[in-house]
This record gives sequence, structure tokens and C-alpha cells, in this order.
Amino acid sequence: MNNLEAISPIDGRYRGKTEPLAEYFSESALIRYRVRVEIEYYIALVKELGVVSITPETAAALRNIYREWSLESAQRVKDIEKTTNHDVKAVEYFIKEQLDRQECCSDLPRELVHFGLTSQDINNTSFPMMLREAHLNVIRPAFVEVCEKIEALANEWRNIPMLAHTHGQPASPTALGKELMVFVYRLKEQMKALDAVPFSGKFGGATGNLNAHKVAYPHNDWRAFAKRFMKEGLGLERQEITTQIENYDHLAAYLDGIRRLNTILIDLCRDIWTYISMNYFRQRIKAGEVGSSAMPHKVNPIDFENAEGNFGIADAFLTHLSMKLPISRMQRDLTDSTVIRNLGVPLAHSLVALQSLMKGLGKLLLNEAKLHEDLEENWAVTAEAVQTVLRSVNYPNPYEALKQLTRTNDKVTAETMSAFIDSLDVSEDIKKRLRAITPHNYLGYAEEW
Repeated sequence: MNNLEAISPIDGRYRGKTEPLAEYFSESALIRYRVRVEIEYYIALVKELGVVSITPETAAALRNIYREWSLESAQRVKDIEKTTNHDVKAVEYFIKEQLDRQECCSDLPRELVHFGLTSQDINNTSFPMMLREAHLNVIRPAFVEVCEKIEALANEWRNIPMLAHTHGQPASPTALGKELMVFVYRLKEQMKALDAVPFSGKFGGATGNLNAHKVAYPHNDWRAFAKRFMKEGLGLERQEITTQIENYDHLAAYLDGIRRLNTILIDLCRDIWTYISMNYFRQRIKAGEVGSSAMPHKVNPIDFENAEGNFGIADAFLTHLSMKLPISRMQRDLTDSTVIRNLGVPLAHSLVALQSLMKGLGKLLLNEAKLHEDLEENWAVTAEAVQTVLRSVNYPNPYEALKQLTRTNDKVTAETMSAFIDSLDVSEDIKKRLRAITPHNYLGYAEEW
């Protein structure tokens, strides 16, 4: 299929940005992960039962079934599925076909493939595996890259004073670097929380009790086997008490963690967008690019708008997935199956957003003169400082005095504030302290994080 024919933009317009995730979330990738789980289980089971010996050469040949994966392999499974009308059963038959074709596997028992399992033992291990590997190799590094870029800009602009705005109104000054560092701090805190969420899955047979395993081989400790296989064979934690399907609580926590990261970055996008509209930032211009089809002067903040939009779509999917997946009727219904197939969709939109945000951050040009101008135009913000110093020396009603000053003057200037300070009945030392306060230096610890 040509990308221009794709229904979803993540496989069409944004294919170049989302392609790294195809290795983990495409239909072919899902089939490959299922085959991988089945093969690793088969090797572990044959060794557990000791029915035949699996040599290193035989184990390597078995693993090559998924390691040497191709679209032809995936297509063969899909062709089998046309007959079985069951995707995981098709995987089982595909593996048996592969065993029949390899001489080193001739003495291996075919009926131990998918022995004692339900399809959800395969699905509920495949999806956590693909998610873990996509997270470690693509998703997490993309968030880290953005966080590091924001931190680099924060350090670059650490000592740039800036007029703050609370409720959209001029407020006590801050530093541009510190305001960016707020987002770095938030991202790092949520990354810690996300890193603490285990990747886990279900492996316990038709209703989670390993019934078939125990009835067939009652003397084996199948719970210990399942836990060991999940940890050592698949790199997952085993959910020990489940129904036919996994509980999805850890997956929901992961999805919620990604959503929180996305939401923080939506907040950043909106702030940067506003700063651009206030002319605090300009954007690097690339030759040949057009900002508006009608207005030649326009250089629009499209990267931040694209990022915000894609983070929003991702969060909508993430919310539905995290709220729906942990809910299933009694021991199992099929609603999770169709929903979880969309696991890669919100992560793809998140990846598009992260790349757009990186592009936008890389185009920012600081307009320091505008920041300086806005501070100079808003001497009223020093009123907080002046009234607080006066409170500290027990001057009567300082808040009310500054309220009167700032609300009865159309504009408070350096001269206005100086005249007010001169009129105060306080010592010259206090007046000297007050005169030293300006919108440019009333920053608290904003430069010292």
C-alpha cells in the first residue's frame, strides 16, 4: 500500500516519523511476538518435562523461526488464519509447519506446541513484551531527548529576567530559564513514576489456574515454572492471580504515565505558543517555507500546534485504553482484544508530537529586548516587594498604600515608584533598600535552581 492510500495519518502523512514503531506494533510484529512467546515456551516446556533433549543447535534453529522473520512468514500465518479463523491457532499451526521442515527438530514432540495454553497466554505476554521493547528503544529515548533539550534551553536562559503572568496579568518577575526548568522537573518526576511501573503479563491457562498443566503433569510445580519462564524467558513479571486475561492494571498505569508526560508537554506547547505571540521568541526561518498561503509575512508556530494536537489525540486514546482494558465481564470477554490492537496508535501520535516539539524548540530565537521592555513597562510588579519590606519593619498599612498607588495611577513607572519611596516615613537605609528593587532584579531564587 502506498502511504498516500493510508486512512490513518500515522501510517500515511507521518509514516516517516512513526516507522520506528512498526517493528513493535504492526500486524507482522504482533505475529512475530506471538511466535516468539510460543517458541520460548516450547523450549522451556520441553526442558521442564525432559521428554527429549534440546541441544543448543536445536534451540538456535527454533529461535531462528522468529529471529529470521519476514513479511512472507507473517503472510503464511495470515493464510493459515483464513482457514482457522483464529489468529493464535494459526500461529500454532505455523510453528508445527516449521518444525516439520527442519531435520534437527524431527524428534521434538509436536503436541507440546501451545500445550495447556489459551490464546490469551500468548497475547497477554506478546503485548507487554512489544510495549517494553518499544518503550526502551523508541518511546522513552524520545521523551528523554525532549527533556534534555528543554533543560539545555533552561540553562542557556537561566539569567534572563522575564515578566511573569498569572491569570494573564503582569505578576512578580521570574527568570525564563526557571520557567522552562519547571517542565524539566515535572517530566523527570513523572519519568521516575513511569520507570517504577513493571511490565507484566498473564500466563495461567484457560481461567488462570493452570488447570490443564496440573491435570496432565500433577507432580510438577507449574506456578514456579510459569513465574520462572515469564521472568527468564520473556523478561516480564507474572501476574499470579488472574482470570483468562491479564488484569491490565500495570498496563493502565503505564498508559496513564505516558498521558501525564504528554499533558505536561501540552502545557509547555501552549506556553511557548503564547510567548511567541508576545514576541518573546522569534522563529528561525527556513528558505522556501511558507507560513500562510495568503499572508507572506506570517511565520506560524506550527510545530508547537502540531505537537499539541497530536499529544491531545494520543491522550484521548490513552485514556480510553487505560479505563477500558482493566474491565472485563466475569472471566473474560472479547472487548480487550479489539481495543489493545490499538496500543501503538497513541504511542505513534506521541512520537509525532515529540518530534514536532523538538523541531519547534530548535527554531526558537530569544528576543531579549522584548522581555526587557515588558519588565520596564511594568514597574507596578515591584509593589509586592515594596509592601513586603515595609511589613517587615512594621510600617502601618503598607499593602493598602501600595494598592492605592498602583490603582490610582494609569501607569506606575520607575519615577512613580521612586517618588512614592521618597514620601515614606522610614529610615534612609530602608529607602535605599527599596530603591534598589527593580522589575529586572526582583527575582527571588529564580536564577538559582
